[in-house]
Amino acid sequence: MLQPKRTKWRRSHLIWPKAAASRGNTVAFGSFGLVATEAGYISNKQIESARVVLSRYTKKTGKAYIRVFPYLGWTKKPAEVRMGNGKGTVEAWFAVIEKGTVMFEIGGVPDADCKEALHQAGYKLSVKSRVIKKGEETRL
Repeated sequence: MLQPKRTKWRRSHLIWPKAAASRGNTVAFGSFGLVATEAGYISNKQIESARVVLSRYTKKTGKAYIRVFPYLGWTKKPAEVRMGNGKGTVEAWFAVIEKGTVMFEIGGVPDADCKEALHQAGYKLSVKSRVIKKGEETRL
């Protein structure tokens, strides 16, 4: 699963996505893209499960592109541990998703299959999303 090779700090502060995405908000590589219609977090497990769905539809002819990366470490303290004694260990890695971010793209397969693959991949994610075509506006 995706996670950074190394980080500057072991534990990071949470990043709260507030504004709409100013970068990464257009379909650049494939013919269709999956765009987030709300802000939130996506874990590395969710990204991997969406990637598996996309690879099932692309087979050997098409290509799927992952446009997000989980760089935010999510910490958690063990159960039944007293208060204090610092921050917990990193449990999972998350990608910060702003509203309007294109998360996945797909190309090289028929349009109907592209739409269906991205629609099914959207079910695996914790943020609401919709499918857009290349050149189409994000309209949030």
